[in-house]
Amino acid sequence: MFDTTTARFPSARALTAAAVLALAAGAAQAQKGETVKLAYIDALSGLMGPVGQNQVKTFQFLAEKFNKSNPAGVKFEIVTFDNKLSPAESLNLLKAATDQGIRYIMQGNGSSVALALSDAVSKYNERNPGKEVVYLNYSAVDPDLTNSKCSYWHFRFDADTSMKMEALTTFMKDQPDVKKVYLLNQNYAHGHQVAKYAKEMLGRKRPDVQIVGEDLHPLAQVRDFAPYVAKIKASGADTVITGNWGSDLALLVKAANEAGYNGKFFTYYTGVTGTPTALGQGGAGRVYQVAYSHYNMGGETQKLANEFKAKFNDDMYTLSADHILLMLSQAMANAKSTDPVKVAPAMEGLTVKSFNGDVTMRKADHQLQQALYISVWQKADAKYPYSPENTGMTLAPVKQFESYVSSTPTSCQMKRPG
Repeated sequence: MFDTTTARFPSARALTAAAVLALAAGAAQAQKGETVKLAYIDALSGLMGPVGQNQVKTFQFLAEKFNKSNPAGVKFEIVTFDNKLSPAESLNLLKAATDQGIRYIMQGNGSSVALALSDAVSKYNERNPGKEVVYLNYSAVDPDLTNSKCSYWHFRFDADTSMKMEALTTFMKDQPDVKKVYLLNQNYAHGHQVAKYAKEMLGRKRPDVQIVGEDLHPLAQVRDFAPYVAKIKASGADTVITGNWGSDLALLVKAANEAGYNGKFFTYYTGVTGTPTALGQGGAGRVYQVAYSHYNMGGETQKLANEFKAKFNDDMYTLSADHILLMLSQAMANAKSTDPVKVAPAMEGLTVKSFNGDVTMRKADHQLQQALYISVWQKADAKYPYSPENTGMTLAPVKQFESYVSSTPTSCQMKRPG
């Protein structure tokens, strides 16, 4: 277990000494009072639309808090674009955003989109000196984004697939009842990587574990997972590892409940819109999540989560939004500018204190280094009372891994401007 009393949130957190000095020194700086537009490019319609709608509310809610107090004294404005989960549409929207003079873009749902955007941003910046754009990635977790396909202009604030699998399999190796594993994932970059790293890391840490089945299915297209669950049951699997998210996880666990499958699920996104309701009272003690946060963080984080729920009747789970606004405002204060050309190097190697302790943007590959948590689906109680989607259940923390445990090496050969 771990101590949640150190959890903090920017709206009520006293600024660090460095931030106070930066803010004091920047009282007359050009960026103070300036409005910084952040383009949100992600799915706001279709099967994954509810996830995007939740995240937009999260960014807007937290931006309101930051606009009252942040190290740079800037005002953040969230400008939304619906990419319909399409890489091609995302590139059109990137052009629309840059045509409006927006120089910071955010995206996270779908690594195929992220890879396309990262490449397009790099090429755009080469063609448009003086108008450079920074890409802030809040949840696209394909490791290639900070390895073979890393870009100076891309910063990732979620932990990548390999980091999460490192933590997940470190936890699983001490679970003796995990003997036969089925891998079920979405058929795109992230799903392929989940399967790859699960096999690699389980093979290293638990060579006795059998992989008894593996499937990939179309992203955001399957409405009935009963055939997949039938295959899982027929395989004799006692455990399922899945990187599914949104409707693809919600419908999977719904089908598993209906089919009476009693095995364990090790997931990345149980807490995301729709899945808590699909689980309902089922799955207690059998469904686990690996993430950089959970629903019972305590402290000021908990107060804001409760405020968000009271305001929107919804749950705030994309806390990488906090990391983005916190690190971006601190980098702007340090750079004494909102110009991406000056802010990007100021974010490299930057350490800030956040809701999960000190987090650092690794200079070598622009991958945020942060603590990860394993949590389990159980009934909400006095110790862990937060109930997502009013299910009466919660994700209770069972293990914390400090950043050095889950951190994975990078092969990134960063090409820096100039």
